[in-house]
Amino acid sequence: MALPVAVIGAGPYGLSTAAHLRAHGMSTRVFGSPMVSWREHMPVGMLLKSTPVASSIDAPQPGHTLLDFCRSTGERRYESDWDAIPVETFARYGLWFQERLVPDLEQVRVVSVDRRAEGFEVKLDSGEQFTARAVVVATGLSGLATLPPELAAAVPDGPSASGPVSHSSHHHDLSRFAGKEVVVVGAGQSALETAVLLADAGAASVRIVARRRGAVRFGAAPDGQSPRKPDTPFGRAWSLYAFSYYADAFRHLPAPGRKYLVQRVLGPLGAWWLRDRFIGRVQVSEGKRIVRARVDEGRPVLTLAGESGLTEGELAADHVVAATGYRMDLAALDFLGHGLRTRLVAAAGGPRLGPGYRSSVPGLFFTGLPAAASYGPVMRFVCGTEYASPRLAKAVGALS
Repeated sequence: MALPVAVIGAGPYGLSTAAHLRAHGMSTRVFGSPMVSWREHMPVGMLLKSTPVASSIDAPQPGHTLLDFCRSTGERRYESDWDAIPVETFARYGLWFQERLVPDLEQVRVVSVDRRAEGFEVKLDSGEQFTARAVVVATGLSGLATLPPELAAAVPDGPSASGPVSHSSHHHDLSRFAGKEVVVVGAGQSALETAVLLADAGAASVRIVARRRGAVRFGAAPDGQSPRKPDTPFGRAWSLYAFSYYADAFRHLPAPGRKYLVQRVLGPLGAWWLRDRFIGRVQVSEGKRIVRARVDEGRPVLTLAGESGLTEGELAADHVVAATGYRMDLAALDFLGHGLRTRLVAAAGGPRLGPGYRSSVPGLFFTGLPAAASYGPVMRFVCGTEYASPRLAKAVGALS
């Protein structure tokens, strides 16, 4: 009997990869809580920035798009670029996809993965241990939330939803901040939408603090984009077209250039539909850098400096939310044995991947966010499953 392929992660990339592997006739075991980031680590009421056409999980057979889900379940149909998708709808879509294509998902945690002569030794928190012929890491954002060091220093026990400082991924229900003064650090979609949702939840005041002047911006509505540029899942632009449909070419760019592009392309920008809900309801402090932070009688106090570097005073609040994104860190993938991690070649902030999403360790593959350093910014978005999953499945199938 052929050894199975182990897929670690049950978000869009893990589910899509598993569906493609099985379509190739490969025995596959998939581990994780389905769509957990979307169900538990994003606030109620959040809307996806991506358009409906960019929000389908890729499957090897037709009939599994977001629109197919809406038709099948009777939910409101999301199909126009003017439609904003609630995160709750997208989570239900992911569960529907999983029930249809990965019904035997194992909701257990992978404790460790180590290389052995015959393959990989995989241990589960259930106590089971088995050998896999290949392993696909599709763990998404799990364990990769990042906090500015100045904020992290103020909470030595770590950020938390109930403490003075948190990361945006810690929140599902923002109603606990009703009547509170809240500062949100960051200027991307997550920061701006979290600020709006805090205002919706009845926060007494909400303020955005952003390092760069002019950082708080909003994208153009669908009818405000140039028809002379090629259409992509992210809008009309030649660069976005290249990143979306020629991601293999990205691997051949110099590592510093790849790292820069992953951080900057499709970077901090609010959705066009958020502008009217934001202006007049959220205060903004731009060009302000946090140089120190402390907790005074349970309240976080930030010392801010301007662009000149000179201290400009302090800002106190009841709570600070760091909507400061995620950063790939191989050390965070602690289920990978130390010996395995030391054999991984890293570049541009992530594992260096070859054709078919292969890592430097034969039989070990990465997809989704961990693959962005090699395959570009499209790997940070759901629509990247269309590019990644069939190529990865083909590469696994070609293993001797």
